[in-house]
Amino acid sequence: MNRYKSLRLIVGLTLGILLLNACGSIGTTATPLPNKIAYVSQADIYIMNADGSGQTRLTNNPKIDAYPALSSDGTKIAFASNRDSRFVQIYIMNADGSGQTRLTNNEFGDSYPAFSPDGKQIIFMSTRDNMDAIYIMNADGSGQTMLTDNRVVLGFDSGAYPAFTPDGKKIAFVSDRDGNQEIYIMSVDGSDQTRLTNNAVDDTDPAFSPDGTKIAFTSNRDGNWEIYVVNVDGSGAIRLTNNNADDSFPTFSPDGGTIAFHSFRDGNWGIYIVNVDSSGEKKLTEGNWPRFPAPAQRK
Repeated sequence: MNRYKSLRLIVGLTLGILLLNACGSIGTTATPLPNKIAYVSQADIYIMNADGSGQTRLTNNPKIDAYPALSSDGTKIAFASNRDSRFVQIYIMNADGSGQTRLTNNEFGDSYPAFSPDGKQIIFMSTRDNMDAIYIMNADGSGQTMLTDNRVVLGFDSGAYPAFTPDGKKIAFVSDRDGNQEIYIMSVDGSDQTRLTNNAVDDTDPAFSPDGTKIAFTSNRDGNWEIYVVNVDGSGAIRLTNNNADDSFPTFSPDGGTIAFHSFRDGNWGIYIVNVDSSGEKKLTEGNWPRFPAPAQRK
């Protein structure tokens, strides 16, 4: 298991963030969230304003809640938790934290959920079948189906860290089936798996721009983990961050103008935002080890 994957599996220190673009306000029913960031700190899911203010806790239990993902209409959040089992499973709740319901139930870990743009399906990473693979299911937990099946004895085996294209027709994912972590893309039924990045180091954490023309990702191609943007066909990679700390898990804002990510600069993990031209970096959080962004969702 490589260093980067081992670091991500320290779930107690994880964070997932979402830049949300929905209307309405937080209420007692399934109401859309306004422009917010959902994240995980100290093993519970929180919400805050896009400028880092108004940090509010949504879940509260002694186990781990992590990896939040918002539905496209802004009313539901999928997440992973080990509250009812040894390993994390996929759950769903209303955007205000109510109605928390378990969707998967197996003896292996399920994590990194992401909604389809129409909100009817959820893709996720699972370690069932003794490898990391991408699965898809209906939003009520039914119809769980494996999409990737590449049985190699490497860190990410068949696939990890899935992300839908904005039109819902394709899924990007990470695999080291060819020797190191690279970004692949496939049809939503698992067919036509195609490699997008190709170099001697690792590329991971794909996130699509709202218009579907760009993919933000993390790479250590220049010596440490930094944020890059590439065209959806794999061409034209551009580096956005440049510092001695690890930057990773990028996600686009709903308007495509900003990218949020986490970084270990300043000696502590925190959430940052940066413009897509690499200007205007800003730190949003302090303390509590917030980490691990998840793809932005849009209406």
